[in-house]
Amino acid sequence: MIEDFTKLAEDLQAARRAASDVRGRAESDDGLVAVTVDGDGGLVGLELDPRIYRTPDSSALAEIITKTFAGAVEDATRRAFAVMRTTMLPDADEETADLVIGPVLEQIRRRKERSA
Repeated sequence: MIEDFTKLAEDLQAARRAASDVRGRAESDDGLVAVTVDGDGGLVGLELDPRIYRTPDSSALAEIITKTFAGAVEDATRRAFAVMRTTMLPDADEETADLVIGPVLEQIRRRKERSA
């Protein structure tokens, strides 16, 4: 039993590392802002086209960056889900899956079925 939990912990750590290595990217509708985030949603890249300075509206720029950042996080989440799904949640529904606790519950369910 301890070996099962040790293996589970190793599998979860490997899947978590793989998901963290994911990169998500989004570009604003006008193509002037591009954002890249890691699998945890942390900002790793922000590209601003010099043309953004043609219209000096800081509020609009902030809104575009925020929206683009959200798109990059959504992309990273989708990619992380694909990684987690392959290794930990093969039957999960992308719309309702919980990437934080779902893999743990799935592995516990599998191990319970094997021991029954």
